[in-house]
Amino acid sequence: MNRDFNLERLVRANVLKMKPYSSARDEYKTDGRKMTFLDANENPFENGVNRYPDPQQGKVKEVLASQKGVPVSKILLGNGSDEVLDLIFRAFCQPQVDNVISLPPTYGMYKVLAGLNEIEDREVVLTLGFQPDVEAILQKTDEQTKLIFLCSPNNPTGNSFSESSVEKILKSFNGLVIIDEAYIDFSTERSWLERLQEFPNLVITQTLSKAYGLAGIRLGICYASEEIISVLNKIKPPYNVNELTQQRALKRLSGPEEVNREVQTILQERELLRTNLSKMPFVKEIFPSDANFLLVRVEDAGEKYEELLEAGVVVRNRSNQQLCENTLRFTVGTPEENKELLKKLTQLTA
Repeated sequence: MNRDFNLERLVRANVLKMKPYSSARDEYKTDGRKMTFLDANENPFENGVNRYPDPQQGKVKEVLASQKGVPVSKILLGNGSDEVLDLIFRAFCQPQVDNVISLPPTYGMYKVLAGLNEIEDREVVLTLGFQPDVEAILQKTDEQTKLIFLCSPNNPTGNSFSESSVEKILKSFNGLVIIDEAYIDFSTERSWLERLQEFPNLVITQTLSKAYGLAGIRLGICYASEEIISVLNKIKPPYNVNELTQQRALKRLSGPEEVNREVQTILQERELLRTNLSKMPFVKEIFPSDANFLLVRVEDAGEKYEELLEAGVVVRNRSNQQLCENTLRFTVGTPEENKELLKKLTQLTA
């Protein structure tokens, strides 16, 4: 528990004062009766999407609350995790005044959103073992440091951060600690959702884009205290998650067994890829992964990347990231795709 944490001190003054926009669907909440809706200036001719969507995505949140063991009041949904992250910047960071901390190599949108919102991004590079340098992070903070971003499992490295390091940051820092768990479903580590109640400054983001296979519908999830969620609800667009996204999310969430089967297949394929890649003569190092990808250090990443493109396979060259010189990131595909990748790599080394 961080006893010095004061949420009101973090919220931008204009956000504290403002009243959120009240939409027609916020003002009237259905009690289940059949009603004639003449309140929102909608086209009355039914086609399945002529009505505005639920602005609070109640049905989706109820399913998530049940599956994750988190109350609905501690959940916010966004148009992808990127919208959730942007809302956090806009609610808690004063442009040209405040700063945040990110830990490269990491997800690039933290820096992009900092720039977009005119917030200084104070980078603290991970250790050579891709772990947070806790003392360096805490030394970099000051009164204007509002957010620390921890991507765990981390992208592009694939590893999870040690629980002790994260816990020390949560207990020592009086701002918000955002743990990005986009890849948590592929990890053997437990989610920080299990400890959400312990830390008032903890914010967790997850997504349906990875394990759930719904990258195309753009649904991001934020878990935090009721007080933090209330602040974010003040500034989110009223209908930020559309009706089709909500429907598709509900359908996918109703079949957790299928999701689990796909995750297990990906994990098995990840280890098969690791075993086979380790035999390739150009591979120098394969880093541990708790995600659905492998970061691999090779002899000449630029050359290998181009050769794979010529062979019809697209991977990601991460060599421009700090600590990631000559690395390629291989997403785990279907068994057939992985066989094709390995076949092409074998041909390139013949």
